[in-house]
This record gives sequence, structure tokens and C-alpha cells, in this order.
Amino acid sequence: MATTLWIVILVLTVLLATVAATWLGSPAFSRQQRSWIRRVIGLPFTVVLVLVLAACGRATSEKTVRKLAGSPEALKARQEVELASRDVIAVWDAETSLTLGLVVLEDVCVGGSATELFLPTGSDRYKIKCMMSVAAYFGADPRRMADTIDGVLSAGDRTGPRIPFNHEFHYARTVVDYYRGKTGEPQGPGTGEPTRLSCGTILTLSWDQVRSGNTGQLIEEPRPCSPREPPVRRCLREPASTSVADLRREYGMVFKITMPVKNYFTVWK
Repeated sequence: MATTLWIVILVLTVLLATVAATWLGSPAFSRQQRSWIRRVIGLPFTVVLVLVLAACGRATSEKTVRKLAGSPEALKARQEVELASRDVIAVWDAETSLTLGLVVLEDVCVGGSATELFLPTGSDRYKIKCMMSVAAYFGADPRRMADTIDGVLSAGDRTGPRIPFNHEFHYARTVVDYYRGKTGEPQGPGTGEPTRLSCGTILTLSWDQVRSGNTGQLIEEPRPCSPREPPVRRCLREPASTSVADLRREYGMVFKITMPVKNYFTVWK
């Protein structure tokens, strides 16, 4: 509604400016008449311009962001999405041969921007938006890659969506055959060792490359936590003292599951 209002006002402003330019350019008007018209038109033009700027709206204040992020509705939504993510991790830990070693959670709430007149991103449509990302890191034996990934597929056969990879996934079966030495590179000659299985917007499973020697891709360390400022910003690393390198030293290699960023709470303008 606010967007429609400023568009209407902007159109009226353009029309008013066009009419003014036409009149002032007419030879029928004397210099004194043009001056008088400029003064008469200038006032409503200024008023319309002020209305346009007012209609653009303001960015959400830091105080409002903090208040909305700490509201009962936000707290409930935050708890629900975190528990759901932890349930998924628990299933992976219990149903596969992977050993859970590290969980990283980032949670942030951002305020909406002032109305975007040009190159809109949509951030002017909400007062606040809260998002959460969760990843879990597991240790595994690099000598048993085929059995480990095949075990993940068997777990997916049993559990369903929380482990969204099963033996109906042709590419995943090809990856298992690759690590058993039964077939070549799953994506074709020259494509190299696989690095992941992905299921759209549900979950991604990635791992250290173990056949590529020193040139193989490895799971990276999670980025350092930004300063915590609940309820606007949280960053959890459990356990805090564990790194990906620690897991690699202990188990030989690292698997990672990444859940998509979840927009769990939004208040629209």
C-alpha cells in the first residue's frame, strides 16, 4: 500500500512539473507573470516532494528490531526451528556410521530498509526478518568411504526425509560404486572425485576428498562466530574448543551436513 502511495504521488509530481514547464515556456506570459506562476506552483511542488520523501518510509530502528526479535512469537519460532534442526542431526548421528563431532548454529535478525526507489531487493517490505543456519560435522574412516556412504543410503531407506538420500538416488549409488572401484568418476571422465550429495532445499552432504592426494578438496573450518547479542544475533559452536582439523586428526576425514538457511520469523510493514 505504501509503495502504491508513493508511486501515485511521484506521477502527480511529474505531471505538475510538466504543466509548469509548458506554461512557463509559453510566449504569452510576461516575465512578471512567469515569476508569479513559479511562486504559486513552487509551493505545491515542494509539498508534493516532501510527501514523496515521507512515503518512502524509514528503515526499522535498532530498538524496534530488538523488541520484535525478543517477542514471544519470535522466541517460539526460533525454538521450533532450532529443535527441528537438532532432531535431524540426532538422526544422522544415531542411524549412520558417522560420528558427530561439531555443531555450528548462526541466528540473526535484521531490520527492514527504507523504501527502495531503485534496484529493489525486497528488504523494504518487512520490519524484521530472522534467519537461522545450522551445520554439523562428523568424523569418519577414509578407508571405508563406500561402506559409509552406502550406510547413509540405507539409513535414508529407513528414516525418510531427515536423511534424504536413499538407494533410489541413482547418482548416490554411482558414488558408492566409484569408491568400491567398480566405476569411473561419477560425473564423467575428467570431472574428478565427488564431493557431495545434494537434495535441493532439504540438505547437503559433503566430505573430504580422499583419493585426490594433496590436491583434494577438504571441508573448511566454520567461520568464526561474530559477537553474540541475543536476541538479535546468536552464534553457537558446540563444543567450542573443537575444530574440523581436530576431527580430521582423530577420525581420518570429515563429513558435513548443511541445512538451508531458514527464514523463521518475519514481520511485514
